[in-house]
Amino acid sequence: MIKNIVFDMGKVLTDYQSDAVARHFIEDEKERKEVVESVFQSQEWVLLDKGVITHQEALARMQARLSAPHAKEMAALCLAHWHEYNMKPNEKMGAVVRDLKKRGFGIYLCSNASLRLLECYRQVIPAIDCFDGILFSSQEKCIKPEKEIYERLFEKFSLKPEECFFIDDLEANIQGARACGMDGYCFADQNVEKLKKVLETFPSPV
Repeated sequence: MIKNIVFDMGKVLTDYQSDAVARHFIEDEKERKEVVESVFQSQEWVLLDKGVITHQEALARMQARLSAPHAKEMAALCLAHWHEYNMKPNEKMGAVVRDLKKRGFGIYLCSNASLRLLECYRQVIPAIDCFDGILFSSQEKCIKPEKEIYERLFEKFSLKPEECFFIDDLEANIQGARACGMDGYCFADQNVEKLKKVLETFPSPV
């Protein structure tokens, strides 16, 4: 029986656009593309999520790929302020969370996210007051779909995998969860009504 619903953050609970901060600060389209690729589509971004590189180290590597001084400056600006522009709460999903909470489900978060998110996640995650536990990859030094992050989730919050249901926008992360005993749903299409129909099939645990 499913007793707990585990959510991813980006493109599930929040609307995420990796180029939003660049569109805000950078007028030149070519430069904007270069900065987005160097910052948000980089290996350093993954390492930040994993918590194994500092902000300063990541920025230095990102800037090293850019030749123009202004582009380097914009990379620093975008990395410093991305969390203010790239994520917005998905209020429809907030309503889903509140409904699940009322029905008696435990509500948890398991997200690949850098330490920067510790500063602002309460402002961008809808229905944050409903969550029973939050786990960010950078705190655990492992990322989805690595089995270690799911095992940390279960251990940290005393959860049984078979009693949890995971919602993520990436199929690889759902498959990683299933390999650890937690079933899930790929929310790649971001169709909230379709997801609600799936969740309605679960009997309330209390």
